[in-house]
Amino acid sequence: MRFSRFFRIHTIVTLLVFAASAFISPLQLRASTDTTAVTDTTATQAEEKFNPVDMIMHHISDAHDWHLFDLTGENGELHPVSIPLPVILVTDGHVDVFMSSAFHHGHSEVVKSDRTYKLDHGHVVETSGKSVTDLSITKNVASMLLSVILLVSLFGAAGASYRKNGLGAPKGVAKILEPLVVYVRDEIAIPNIGEKKYARYMPYLLTAFFFIWINNLLGLIPGGANFTGNIAVTLTLAVITMIITNVSGTKTYWGHIFTPHVPKGLYPIMIPVEVIGVLSKPFALTIRLFANITAGHIIILSLVALIFIFKNIALAPVSVAFVLFISCLELLVAALQAYVFTLLSALFIGLALEEPHHEHGTEHAHH
Repeated sequence: MRFSRFFRIHTIVTLLVFAASAFISPLQLRASTDTTAVTDTTATQAEEKFNPVDMIMHHISDAHDWHLFDLTGENGELHPVSIPLPVILVTDGHVDVFMSSAFHHGHSEVVKSDRTYKLDHGHVVETSGKSVTDLSITKNVASMLLSVILLVSLFGAAGASYRKNGLGAPKGVAKILEPLVVYVRDEIAIPNIGEKKYARYMPYLLTAFFFIWINNLLGLIPGGANFTGNIAVTLTLAVITMIITNVSGTKTYWGHIFTPHVPKGLYPIMIPVEVIGVLSKPFALTIRLFANITAGHIIILSLVALIFIFKNIALAPVSVAFVLFISCLELLVAALQAYVFTLLSALFIGLALEEPHHEHGTEHAHH
């Protein structure tokens, strides 16, 4: 297997997946509920009852800045420390670009000519009611960009190593990546797609596996973004799988959908069922990845919140111990979810590549 070719194509596919996900992921801000509102940092709110729901939703939702931590002032007020990100807005044909720090964590409005913007429950609105298209580099997009830079660097270095040293013993970062690539090939691609056709789909399968895995790991870092817990992102990845699957579909695959092997009188029932089956596959991929990753973040944050809910220092060691245990478990889940998504993608593609030899074998048996 020409590893240098796979690494080179993998880099291109990674950039394409990044472009698609970067375009769609800001939609998460549009779908945010009121629980994602920016928390005021006044002394009055500091005295209010701790609300774990607001805290959890704030940490797992997308945002226009990258929140790191809070500093406590002399009077007990909280001062958020965050990394500002570019805000890119299109309003009435005008493109307005500024840094998210101009909002001062939701306390200030930003005026651009006759347009005034403010943060409303986590997303940007124009105060006079004008329609705003938000193309900002949000926290999720910034995290994804970081993961893409990391992936391109790793696989670029591995590809360069193979071009330089040939197919002998791998050196450098290739020592780590080659076993993983071989595993995806031998345990996922070949068994589900077939030895003759798997190579065509390896770049995408490698991209899906490493892209999801790396972003899952980045999301476990304190202060990290819940990127793969964004349903818009998981939907984008699932739609890409669906497109590849259906574009690769053979006559046999489409025949099972539109001319199933049942009496023609059942076609009005079976054809809609088969079409629903085609659409349910990406839906299953979307929900499985989104729900598992988001659930892990919610569990960890809930365990931390117990300390503040009960206001008991004696509970802290128990809570922290469970947080460490769940965090270690999430390291396994991060790899497992990447594996499951890649496995199901390969399985769907393999089903679409089905050849009609089964039908011929059945006819021959009847004769």
